[in-house]
Amino acid sequence: MSAPLIENVSDTAFWVAHHRGLEGERADALFKDPLATVLAGERGRKIAASMPQPQMTTWALVIRTCIIDDFIREAVAKGADTILNLGAGLDTRPYRMDLPSSLTWIEVDYPAVIAFKESRLAGVTPRCKLEHLKVNLAHASERRQMLAGLDARAKKVLVLTEGVIPYLTTDAVGALADDLRALRSTHWWIVDYFAPQVLKMRARRMKQKMQNAPFKFDPGDWFGFFQAHGWHCAEMRYLADESDRLRRKMPLPLMALAYFALRRLLRPRERGAMRKYAGYGLLEPR
Repeated sequence: MSAPLIENVSDTAFWVAHHRGLEGERADALFKDPLATVLAGERGRKIAASMPQPQMTTWALVIRTCIIDDFIREAVAKGADTILNLGAGLDTRPYRMDLPSSLTWIEVDYPAVIAFKESRLAGVTPRCKLEHLKVNLAHASERRQMLAGLDARAKKVLVLTEGVIPYLTTDAVGALADDLRALRSTHWWIVDYFAPQVLKMRARRMKQKMQNAPFKFDPGDWFGFFQAHGWHCAEMRYLADESDRLRRKMPLPLMALAYFALRRLLRPRERGAMRKYAGYGLLEPR
């Protein structure tokens, strides 16, 4: 058996960027992200090709991108002056979104990730003020020093942790939640949500492919966990609902469609719960 192409969590950024780049090739593209293709390169293509159900992955990443883009636009419209993108990976929103030039966008990630991104995008001009910070977020003292510096100069911050929280332990997420809650400038925080049954299914199906980057965050009661750390979910957008709104159907295999149709028929009470398996929450400090 060959070794998995994903050697660590940072490699997932190439996987995500590849699928984002694919969206621009569609005639009905919901967004275009040509720089994602530049960043993903051959590495991203190979990782994506090694994973099961690539069409489902593209669908999920496209819908998640649209949800987060909307949250960002709404926060900017409400006066957000700073976007803090923790674990930014190969995200290109500062380059592709229509953002005010006065907005400060801060990308935080490992030094190697930041250096790679800067080298690939050298000469490309972002649409807002873009800063890169080379910080290991797992080091509490280093993280808190960075956050304190931000808090001293920002007024209204939206924190983005797209695709980051699932890879952290529950204790690490709690510590981060406490650190962000302590900031006077933090007004919003965008966080991934996965239902417990989805976490179990993913752990079983992706055990070999993602053995070097497993999901670790499993609080049981997602909403209760963040409430306990001082955060209220002001809005939750589920992938299934957004898929309907955007008219981008989930590309399920025929057998899966038949299974879910039969399950809904036999257990109608589960229909709503089945649609709430994954999404993105906009948290606000309580």
